[in-house]
Amino acid sequence: MTTMQALTVRLNRMAATALLVGPALMAGYGVVRLVGRAVSDYGPGVWWTLAHLLFLAGVLAFVPVLLGLRGLAGERGGGRTAATVAAWTGLLGAAAVVVQAVIDLTAGFAAADKQAMSEIFDRVQGVPGVMPLVYTVVPMLFWLGLLALVTLLAFLRRDVVRSWAPVLVLAGTVVMAVNLDLLPVGALCLGVALMPVRRGLSA
Repeated sequence: MTTMQALTVRLNRMAATALLVGPALMAGYGVVRLVGRAVSDYGPGVWWTLAHLLFLAGVLAFVPVLLGLRGLAGERGGGRTAATVAAWTGLLGAAAVVVQAVIDLTAGFAAADKQAMSEIFDRVQGVPGVMPLVYTVVPMLFWLGLLALVTLLAFLRRDVVRSWAPVLVLAGTVVMAVNLDLLPVGALCLGVALMPVRRGLSA
């Protein structure tokens, strides 16, 4: 086995693990958020910090997922090109979401109470370009890239990605976008959709 082949195997194993860990961390974020809102005002403090650490870790876990899905498209051809574009789209969106999570964590550490945290967010979001780059437009590329990859592979690699997987990814994304309280449900949809992919990455 060459060095490149060994590296590919290692990256695929990492992606296979991340396929489980990513949705689980996202679900954990949703559950901790719900608990925090139930027992406190969910402002600065333990619940806010724990929830957003899980959120940050969950997004980072999807980086090897996107790269692993890209690798399943093959080495050349139009499918490979489309998968590469989709993967980089998702990675760009993931970078924006990571920045968002870091801002949330920083605000939580810096603020003494919920009002102070709100003022920090107002100042940050008031900077020109921050809203579309970090909160509204660019972060959506993460979900669009993931959906595009899964949809593409549902046609190219039917042995690995089930035909219903894009529907579940779309459903999970919409559910989380509509109501953050449904994050655990959305994460479950992602987990179920991506679970069969582990076989292809582990082969």
